[in-house]
Amino acid sequence: MYKGIGASKGYGIGRAVIYKEADLKYEKKSGCDPKEQKERLEKALETFFSRNEALHKKAAKTAGDAAAEIIMGHIMMMKDPYMCSEIEKLIDSGKCAEEGVETVCDTFIAMFSSVDDEMTRQRAADVRDIKKEMLSILLGIQTVDLSNLPKDTVLVAEELTPSMTACIDKSNVVGFVTEVGSKTSHAAILARAMEIPAVLSLKNACEVIKSGQLTVVDGVKGEVITEPSNDVTAEYIRLRVDFDKEKAALKKFAGKETVTADGQKVMLFANIGTPDDALKVSEYDGEGIGLFRTEFLFMDRTSAPDEQEQFEAYKKALTVMKGKTVVIRTLDVGGDKDIPYMNLEKEENPFLGFRAVRYCLKNSEFYKTQLRALLRAGVYGDLWIMVPLVTGVDELRAVKALLSQAESELESEGVSYKKDIKVGVMIETPAAALTADIFAKEADFFSIGTNDLTGYTMAADRGNANVAYLYSPFNPSVLRSIKYIISEAKKAGITVGMCGEGAADPMLIPLLISFGLDEYSVTPTSVLATRREISKWSKADADEIADRVMSLSTEREVVSELERAAAQKDNGPS
Repeated sequence: MYKGIGASKGYGIGRAVIYKEADLKYEKKSGCDPKEQKERLEKALETFFSRNEALHKKAAKTAGDAAAEIIMGHIMMMKDPYMCSEIEKLIDSGKCAEEGVETVCDTFIAMFSSVDDEMTRQRAADVRDIKKEMLSILLGIQTVDLSNLPKDTVLVAEELTPSMTACIDKSNVVGFVTEVGSKTSHAAILARAMEIPAVLSLKNACEVIKSGQLTVVDGVKGEVITEPSNDVTAEYIRLRVDFDKEKAALKKFAGKETVTADGQKVMLFANIGTPDDALKVSEYDGEGIGLFRTEFLFMDRTSAPDEQEQFEAYKKALTVMKGKTVVIRTLDVGGDKDIPYMNLEKEENPFLGFRAVRYCLKNSEFYKTQLRALLRAGVYGDLWIMVPLVTGVDELRAVKALLSQAESELESEGVSYKKDIKVGVMIETPAAALTADIFAKEADFFSIGTNDLTGYTMAADRGNANVAYLYSPFNPSVLRSIKYIISEAKKAGITVGMCGEGAADPMLIPLLISFGLDEYSVTPTSVLATRREISKWSKADADEIADRVMSLSTEREVVSELERAAAQKDNGPS
């Protein structure tokens, strides 16, 4: 038995097929003819675009929208004039086309990998995929055809890339095993979109698993078993049947309202990073968008998106949602993200530095461009503006003042815009949490960011293994903050939501029901599971659990009590 990370739930049983990467080594030469190398680059790009446009169409049918969107991102990345110009500069210096592509791609990979944001780090995986494909084209290496894999294949590879996935006939694949990847990696996203069990980050998977071996992929526990006994195989067949029944039961919650066991309605929204992600929200039956991270519009480019480009992006998300609420967070960047044109200085501790609303208010004209775009887009739906990383109400007042300026400008220009737009705050700092009563008097809504609120409250970086044990939303201090924030919002009569990972945590949900949370915002794929979880609990039952939990002294005691309560609960309505 081998242990990795369970990234896509389910159980797969089949024969292993090992996918080996082609050798992309080449001879580095100096003094190459720039004209000749540029012609080679141009032909390679033509092939790349042609191949990926075909893959994009195929992926939409075979792997779903998630894979198709990622491949379209690859196309757009290689169409970026900056990236191509940097490659050409190296060619002009006498480098061969291969070295130009590899050097520039490696620069982008290093840049994205250094950012302490999982979604940004996935850009590094995109660039690695692009690099491999461009080098294989330049070197004339034929890619392996994955479209005709045998039935019941467990595909084992170093990495599962979008270009690989687009070729796969998912009816023939029962499981994925990779040597690299995390729960939020593209490999995980793609596996979940295809509903194929996956175990990632299994060290030396391509060596320890032999081609043709009967292999069990346990995407729940993150385990891989080779040559299982008859008894083990029979047990996993039973688990697979039960899992399929459970999945079918979950689908029954599609198209239903999100209500507690005693009929109290709450809002169930989803988080997105790009306008195209709004399609996923509709696909997975989200009732709105609780967090649209706008920073991805500003990354991987040489200049900021202008007002019109931003307007089109926000309008697209609103149009897709057809009148449902879309909460858009204004730009949240800092020294942890390498965006050259923004002149962000590297800081010793960027998460406590010049970022988010702090940066935006110091660069008011830059910020006003985004606010104008949001006001204009608001005409096309129910758009709410959310301000990140607030620590004092003076920041909220400054944003509102700038918003008023933007409104006046649009009015004088005769441009349509959303009047009386809702402006709320993301509560993610202890300062904001402790002054929630003050913020509630001036904000139109709250959204609790549990990820950062937990980290800041506990003074713990979840990426630091030495202090990771402290990073838990079940710590009494974090739970007290959440309860207080919700309480003050309720007193003021404003909507309070949650857009951190805690909103989808089954153990946290009864506490959130008891506290009175109005809106839960989760990843699109978690919508139905969260709806079902909410349906299990009545307010009275949730209050009973909360009363016991809030009297406890340690995180361990809280978790034990919530685990006990969850074990007593049946599966809820089906």
